[in-house]
Amino acid sequence: MTTEASDDVSDEPRATSRQWLGLAVLATGLSMIVVDGTIVNVSLPVIIDDLKLDLTDAQWVNSLYSVVFAALLLSAGRLSDRIGRRLLFIVGVAVFLAGSLLAAAADDSTSLIWARLIQGIGGAAVLPCTLSTVNATFRGKDRVIAFAVWGSVIAGMAAVGPLLGGWLTTDFSWRWIFLVNVPIGILVVLGALLVVDETKAEIAVPGLDVVGLLLSMLGFGALIFALIEGQSIGWWKPIADLKMPGVTWSTDAPVSATPVAALVGIVALAAFVVWERHRARAGESAILDLSLFRFRTFSAGNVTATLVAIGEFGLLLILPLFLVNAYGLSTLGAGYVLAVMAVGAFLSGGMARQVAGRFGAPRTVMIGLALEAFGVLVFALYLRPTSEAWVLAILLAVYGAGLGLASAQLTGTVLVDIPTDESGQGSATESTARQLGAALGTAILGTVLSLFLAHSLPDRLEPIALPSQVETPIVDATRDSAGSTIPAIRHEGDHGSFGAEGPAVAKALEDGFADATRWSLFVAAGFLFLGFLSSFLLQSRRRDPDAAPVAGSSS
Repeated sequence: MTTEASDDVSDEPRATSRQWLGLAVLATGLSMIVVDGTIVNVSLPVIIDDLKLDLTDAQWVNSLYSVVFAALLLSAGRLSDRIGRRLLFIVGVAVFLAGSLLAAAADDSTSLIWARLIQGIGGAAVLPCTLSTVNATFRGKDRVIAFAVWGSVIAGMAAVGPLLGGWLTTDFSWRWIFLVNVPIGILVVLGALLVVDETKAEIAVPGLDVVGLLLSMLGFGALIFALIEGQSIGWWKPIADLKMPGVTWSTDAPVSATPVAALVGIVALAAFVVWERHRARAGESAILDLSLFRFRTFSAGNVTATLVAIGEFGLLLILPLFLVNAYGLSTLGAGYVLAVMAVGAFLSGGMARQVAGRFGAPRTVMIGLALEAFGVLVFALYLRPTSEAWVLAILLAVYGAGLGLASAQLTGTVLVDIPTDESGQGSATESTARQLGAALGTAILGTVLSLFLAHSLPDRLEPIALPSQVETPIVDATRDSAGSTIPAIRHEGDHGSFGAEGPAVAKALEDGFADATRWSLFVAAGFLFLGFLSSFLLQSRRRDPDAAPVAGSSS
């Protein structure tokens, strides 16, 4: 940051103690919805077993939250600018709590998936309100600190989710991963009423972009549907009936619903872009301001955020399934291993400002992403059912350190060239990119895991020479249940349905699951590496005193 810019910043009014308390309330609300994006992961093996889910159901439980999040974030950001950010924040928390209560009471896959949808609606209202309120409340050096706090919460709390989920599931019940939101949410609402100021934006353009909202929801939803359901109903040729309200897409159809859904998604998103351009030319309100992409840092930053989120959230789907089902840890034990990511993220997130002061925020993001990709790659290479847990934890700590550095600086870097009066729209767009990446990560990595399980499990079982009428059902059951059949076979030993071959079958399934997990992690590392490459374009071409600041940057 130049001396002139520094002088401008020093003239800004400093935040009051009430505003810092308000930041704490906003950070707590943000923590609640970020944790809920990852807390389910480590509990999934137990939920799958309790509610009799298959892998497709499990992917929907994970990804629907992110799909709805991504589809509604832009509209929620614009709505908060109009009606008031504190008001929509409180409404969002209330809706989120309603979804949490429904999820805790779920007794089958359908009710749990619908509850996650409601949670996603609430979360989509909460997140943009936090960042736009921070942007409207803090100035100068205080804004730098506030942005750093916001970014650190995103990075650290996402990694805390698995440990919290493991503890609640082990000591209480998986239903408590949702019930824990209730007392926290009530305190957040009270705190928001007491110490968070209401802010709005001056919006001259008329109307709400309902068509844009519907097109974005259709586009995102159809694409995620194709990625998740393709393995169950067939990628091109239909292999199973798809039952929808009032209609069934049968196996007699000439083509599966998968490519049709993918085509619908692509067409809808293309129409969304055309519609948004039309709204902008007509001088009407649009949920996506395409003119923001004229800034290279903004365009490259959103690509980076999406690619990185695919790798990060895909990893958080795959790892707990391996650690609990194939590696043999309890949900709490898996939570402890994954919690090392949180330790690395918190420590490096706290140092991110100093690192950015030395190298600049864009290079800090690059360093973080390089550490993430390296950590996941080495983790995948080392991964075996017999790997030492402490070595796995150390490698996850390296990944977590990169996560903390990158996340703490990426948001501010993406917004560095965006004028302050457009930063609300910019931050909502960047958050949408992250959530879209999260949904795609769950869908893509879940599909990759399923595809590799279809190959690795038979290969590992082949030396045992089981009859095909025995081998095929156990492969299908292990694949469909994301490995939850393995602990039962392991526990039965030679007293189960496989007799003396029981331990060998369990070992083969463990090895096969580890093989599929390893290849899935290679794919995750690939997306992180692509994010690292795109981060080279994050160097800002200008420094504008009216632009949103880079958290912790002194370059």
